Amino acid sequence: MSVQPDRQHRPTALSPMNTIRITPLEGWTCRKIGRIGDPRLNRRDLARYQLDALNHTLAHVRRNSPHYRRRFSGFSPDPLKSLSDLAVLPFTSAEDVCRDPFSFLCVSQDRIARVVTLETSGTTGGPKRLFFTEEDLELTVDFFHHGMSILVDPGQRVLILLPGNLPGSVGALLDKGLARLSVQGIVHGPVQDPQAAIHAAVEAQVDCLVGIPVQVLAMACHEQGGALAGQIKSVLLSTDYVPDAIAARLHRAWGCRVFKHYGMTEMGLGGAVECAARSGCHFREADLLVEIIDPGTLQPVPDGKVGEIVVSTLTREGMPLIRYRTGDMSAFMVDPCRCGTVLKTLGTVRGRLDGSIKVGHRKRFYISDLDEAIFGAGDVLDYHVGIDAADSTDRLRLWIAVVNPVRFAETEYRIRSAVLALPAIGTALADGRLTMAIRTANRRMAVSTGTGKRRIRDLRERQVYP
Repeated sequence: MSVQPDRQHRPTALSPMNTIRITPLEGWTCRKIGRIGDPRLNRRDLARYQLDALNHTLAHVRRNSPHYRRRFSGFSPDPLKSLSDLAVLPFTSAEDVCRDPFSFLCVSQDRIARVVTLETSGTTGGPKRLFFTEEDLELTVDFFHHGMSILVDPGQRVLILLPGNLPGSVGALLDKGLARLSVQGIVHGPVQDPQAAIHAAVEAQVDCLVGIPVQVLAMACHEQGGALAGQIKSVLLSTDYVPDAIAARLHRAWGCRVFKHYGMTEMGLGGAVECAARSGCHFREADLLVEIIDPGTLQPVPDGKVGEIVVSTLTREGMPLIRYRTGDMSAFMVDPCRCGTVLKTLGTVRGRLDGSIKVGHRKRFYISDLDEAIFGAGDVLDYHVGIDAADSTDRLRLWIAVVNPVRFAETEYRIRSAVLALPAIGTALADGRLTMAIRTANRRMAVSTGTGKRRIRDLRERQVYP
């Protein structure tokens, strides 16, 4: 991993080229790495801080984690001399965590304030369990506090459409972070009933929504969704991958700004969020060291090249993770963000490494490809996708939940045209190696009300791909 050359900042929080305010994560990061009173950040100081924090974490896991003590036994215990030295250490996989999550613990169990259990597919062992101390949870609250200042101002209200009933849950942590902004958070939970969620938003006169992409879209497409036009100033979409097509539809429906958040429980629930430029997400780089690697060679790739996101936690006590392979595919952008920050900018997350589906003659596509094609066709609320085979021909099956079933024939035509434009699918269909069927989803298969990511069900090998 190479350290980027230093890029100097302007003395103000506004870029002279435009009126886009620099991400508040920059000043926050400055304070976290010890640059008190100086809002200007540079990669050199940040890299020094990350190296010190990384060496502290490596010493911590060697002393206290049975898993890392065993995995690192053949490696020198001396501190790393540069961030690039991290590349010699082994990766941590989801399978490792599922197999024996308690072996990752670095503190006594009575210090654990929150345990998150995630059901997984395609991994060995039991469910994935992640452990957090109160101090670990505080790091996330602090990130939410500063990250949400991009979307809301003091005195405003936010409807939180995420799980928040339990202490330490993502909605509860977000509520605490908002309170530090003098913003009122209202925990509603995931959208089970779009009409009820719309009523709650109108009743509370909220200015902002934080929720799951398809669930917020269901609110906008509801016959009463127009009541929020002009009221909702901003929306933050999280939990699942966020299609640009959904963000565009929400903007058209409500005239609001739509932001994306990228994160996962392994990152501490909060990972990276868009700034006012809305052209990529900035990581909490004082808490996370992020690599992009080639999944084939397992070597770091240069900025601009798509690879797998790998995360090392720098400040976590309860269950630190070193070189955790997320499975998500993306790239760091080459050009600086228009907001003027030196924090790295993560491009679109395409989907998971093991979620690319091969059809026909070695042609692959991601569910994110389908997202943009299908949600961009309009009138679509959600969809389910599966693929099976008949003889030597693959069969792609799409079940579409639509706003107006009466217009389904028109919607189906647009969907078919958009999906055919995807190179992998269009080529396989033209070669006769793939057929495609599009149907309306029944009531039971309509809009997802859970918090899990949408998946491609591959019945050819009985695999499920997120």
